[in-house]
Amino acid sequence: MSWQAYVDTSLVGTGNIDKAAIFSAAGDSKWAASAGFNVKPEELKEIVTAYKDTSDVKKVQSTGLHVAGDKYVVIKADDRSLYGKKGKTGILIVKTTQAILISHYPETVQPGAAATTVEQLADYLIGVGY
Repeated sequence: MSWQAYVDTSLVGTGNIDKAAIFSAAGDSKWAASAGFNVKPEELKEIVTAYKDTSDVKKVQSTGLHVAGDKYVVIKADDRSLYGKKGKTGILIVKTTQAILISHYPETVQPGAAATTVEQLADYLIGVGY
């Protein structure tokens, strides 16, 4: 399956995610993205920096996170996942061995359903070496 197919089918195609992108874990290349979902280089750098932060409480939890021009309040931040909220919408970012999955869910979707969708794809990718 191509990286674009993972975005289109495994994420957006579920109905739980409305926009998504996949980047290299280093944040230096975009592998696939939904049309119009533009994560800026400086936003990607924020995400990569958050993953490098080994503190118990990551800095991003107090500063928030910017994705595709919007600022999100970070509600979860660990070595694998960063979850952010903006009103009733949210952002779910999950790091695998070689990739970073960035996904957005609309207000019509329960955050738990969206998180399950992204985390399951991440588990699959880790299982096949990505």
